[in-house]
Amino acid sequence: MFNPSSPVTGGPQTGFTSPTYTIVADNAPSVNAKQYYVSALGGTQSGASASSLSSPFTLTMYRPSVFASAGKLDSNNVLRGVGYNDFALLVRKGMLPLAGQQPMLAQALLKMRIPGGADLASPAEIRAMMSLMAGALWAQSAGVGDSLIAGTV
Repeated sequence: MFNPSSPVTGGPQTGFTSPTYTIVADNAPSVNAKQYYVSALGGTQSGASASSLSSPFTLTMYRPSVFASAGKLDSNNVLRGVGYNDFALLVRKGMLPLAGQQPMLAQALLKMRIPGGADLASPAEIRAMMSLMAGALWAQSAGVGDSLIAGTV
């Protein structure tokens, strides 16, 4: 279950030292989601800010409102009509597009599409997929941040 503990240790970023984020449970935008807002920053994060009304900083996890199943085998024993269970992890962060202007909302969205039935037939494969994703993001946290600023990959 998605239940992050506070504070969340942030990934390495150029110019940040030991970033942490104190999170507090928030009202989610839908009934199939959990949301937290960042109430305080820790470490050195010059120029960054916690959540505010005009500049939110939130973490939201969505699950499907209706779950898909594995589908059915046709007369040739081929599985047809498999639906997907779409989960998403969304970070929203208010930021200035230009000094002196109103904050705008940036979003980082991680979408996970899991074939219906894979939760029962292949749980280790789901865990391996998420392990690689989390590991790559952790290992390349600063590199991804630098790419978003420099526009290079």
